[in-house]
Amino acid sequence: MLLAKLLPREGNFFELFDQHAACIARAARSFIALIQQYDDLAARERHAAEVDDAEHAADRITAEVNRLLHKTFITPIGREQIHGLINAMDDICDLLQDATETLSLYDVRVLSEEVLRLGEISARCCERVQHAVTLLARIRHAEVAEAAIKTCEEIDRLESDADRVLRTAMSKLFREEADVRELIKLKAIYEQLEAISDRCEDVANMIEGVVLENS
Repeated sequence: MLLAKLLPREGNFFELFDQHAACIARAARSFIALIQQYDDLAARERHAAEVDDAEHAADRITAEVNRLLHKTFITPIGREQIHGLINAMDDICDLLQDATETLSLYDVRVLSEEVLRLGEISARCCERVQHAVTLLARIRHAEVAEAAIKTCEEIDRLESDADRVLRTAMSKLFREEADVRELIKLKAIYEQLEAISDRCEDVANMIEGVVLENS
């Protein structure tokens, strides 16, 4: 009994999840601002730096969660759930940073309306991920669990929207773009942006699993 009382318990995993989700939302807002103000080079560079800052902050939080996981004997949810969730969340920030860097490395001069649409969907997915994550600490309350499930379902619908936009964008690209270099650039960017919504859906599926097991 005494040993059980002395063992590290719980930790601040939910607080760290919330902090990481805030980084995701911050990176997404900066990314969407970047593509909306793409013609303004100074604004583009400023927003790219903001995405980088958010991604680096998210990396530090991910490392802290994994460190804490090794030190904590009793966790609020399953250890595999904690590990899988924080790393899937970190993938979202990585993809936002990758997409930002690709625009610069590929020297993309003009963005298509499909880039803007996919970016908007991805940013919306990230916002809903943040909302779902903030509910995790209270999912044992039935109304909170229901709200989390509804948010996850919304993320699923947004991911389906991104799939449809990607298919349309690819079809248009291969039919209308004569410049092979531009085709390669835009294809890579479309796929990266759609991958953000995919990873958001992965996080939503994990959260649904946590809710169903713990509510």
